[in-house]
Formats: sequence, C-alpha cells, structure tokens
Amino acid sequence: MKRTTAFLTATLLASGAVAAPAFAADSTSGSDAQASTAAKHADFTDQQLENFASASKQIAGISQKYTQQLQDAKGQDAQQQVRQKANTEMVQAVKSNDLKVEQFNQIGQAVQNDPQLMQKVQKMAQ
Repeated sequence: MKRTTAFLTATLLASGAVAAPAFAADSTSGSDAQASTAAKHADFTDQQLENFASASKQIAGISQKYTQQLQDAKGQDAQQQVRQKANTEMVQAVKSNDLKVEQFNQIGQAVQNDPQLMQKVQKMAQ
C-alpha cells in the first residue's frame, strides 16, 4: 500500500494535479489530521523537500514507462508482475534520493494538504 501511495503522490505532484490522493485511512479526525500534518511538514528540511521533488520526477517517468506495459499485460498475474516491477523501481527511486518510503509519503501527504508547500516543491522540481 505504501508503494502505491508513493506512486500516486508522485504522479499527482508531477502532473500538477490538486486532487487528493488515495492515502491509507488515518485514525485521526479531519481537523486533527490537518494539525498533525502541519506539525509534520514543519519538520521537513529543504533538502528533504528537494529529494522528494527529485524522486517524484523519477517516479513520474517510471509510471510512464510502465503504463503501456500494464495496459498490454494479459491477465491478472501479468498485470501484477508489471506492478511489482514498477513498484520496485519506484521504491528504489525514493531510496536513491535519500528518503525512506514513509518519509516520502509523509511529505506527499503534507504537499497535498498545503498549497504553499506544494508550490515550493513544484518550484524545486523544475
């Protein structure tokens, strides 16, 4: 699930979409979750945000690379193999940018919930 979330976050960021990604359910209520997210992203360094932007660009490329393969795959087993290969490459992209998948997802969630942070990361990605 975390790998899928990383994929969704990166794809949304790279495309400039503002729609909320499908994140795993959080046990906190809406306002508590927003306050928690605000506190978490206050701890993100510029280096972490730059690493997130770089990883997001790489993941967007990986997504494009595997989209056609996924569409061409015949049967659920073949589709699952394509997804696994894509997820492995996406996780590697996150790790090669000195982030853990969990950190990447936290930043991604904060970016989706904070338009100013989203603009900052989008500028870093350019």
